[in-house]
Amino acid sequence: MYRVLHRDGMAKRGELVTVHGTVQTPVFMNVGTVAAIKGAVSSVDLAGIGTQVELCNTYHLHVRPGDTVVKQMGGLQKFMHWDKPILTDSGGFQVFSLAKLRKIKEEGVSFNSHVDGRKIFMGPEESMQIQSNLGSTIAMAFDECPPSTAEKDYIRQSVERTTRWLLRCKDEMARLNSLPDTVNPSQMLFGINQGGIYEDIRIEHAKQIAELDLPGYAVGGLAVGESHEEMYRILDAVVPYLPLEKPVYLMGVGTPANILEGVARGVDFFDCVYPTRNGRHGHAYTNRGRLNLKNERYKTDDRPIEEGCDCPACRNHSRAYIRHLLVAGEMLGLRLMVLHNLRFYNRMMEEIREAIEQNRYAAYMREKLDGFARGPEE
Repeated sequence: MYRVLHRDGMAKRGELVTVHGTVQTPVFMNVGTVAAIKGAVSSVDLAGIGTQVELCNTYHLHVRPGDTVVKQMGGLQKFMHWDKPILTDSGGFQVFSLAKLRKIKEEGVSFNSHVDGRKIFMGPEESMQIQSNLGSTIAMAFDECPPSTAEKDYIRQSVERTTRWLLRCKDEMARLNSLPDTVNPSQMLFGINQGGIYEDIRIEHAKQIAELDLPGYAVGGLAVGESHEEMYRILDAVVPYLPLEKPVYLMGVGTPANILEGVARGVDFFDCVYPTRNGRHGHAYTNRGRLNLKNERYKTDDRPIEEGCDCPACRNHSRAYIRHLLVAGEMLGLRLMVLHNLRFYNRMMEEIREAIEQNRYAAYMREKLDGFARGPEE
């Protein structure tokens, strides 16, 4: 059950009650694609940096270790020692982004595994069955994510198929949740709005899927090549047509600035690999933009990555030491960077929720964006 606790313009402060705990929104979901955060960060670590939801991926876990293995181990929560909510992506995006050879039919998609080349078929029913085996809190509907450069006619046909697939996902989840051996019989289904950068297709699709009264809705197919301005334009157009009393999830987004802009447009859930990926490459997020800690200027800098940050890296280590670890290729350097960046994102979400509650979100957003624009202090 989701409820809005407070509104400040379009920004919403809410909470989603699930079988695995209550999620305070807006929220950033930390991305653990294969049931692990890249950078040697454990589920225990995540709890210590304020993580509320972890995101795992249906396709990758189906390929290895296999969703039946995860079910045998009691579901994702037990498998990875995480007692809070998990959202599983349907695998649709990976099917279309990773598979070099694929064949799309009404039934689903045939393709070859990117790991060992074996043939795999995935459609709405298969995606729901895999996610049911994983036992995630929230399952995403199986959809097609066409490239932003696709022709409008193709986008329209793709969206129509995605709608038909969503109906099949809903029916299959209802069936799976009723089975006696289901890992999580309270699994929720979120539908996905598609339509590329075409407002008319997006709005019509939003109206159609809103009628299904699902527990939540996502806006997919953005941050796949279009400009930030185009993304914001689509959000401005489509979010008002999604149910106000349901959570909205902007898939695969994004930078801290993207998140601030998304919240201002009514988005509740976000996920992105940026904090972990950039951390592993030596880039740290701060309130004054990103630092490249591999830079020579930090060789003897005894300050923490960011003054006042309560992450394990900033509480215990200097920029100089972390830079040394990164340059030396030590895993500890990557781990500390990832922990810092995830804590930065999670703390920003805490600040966002507080700002909305206090009716000062617009001022908070301006202050945050101005800080990013000023750049790091030397």
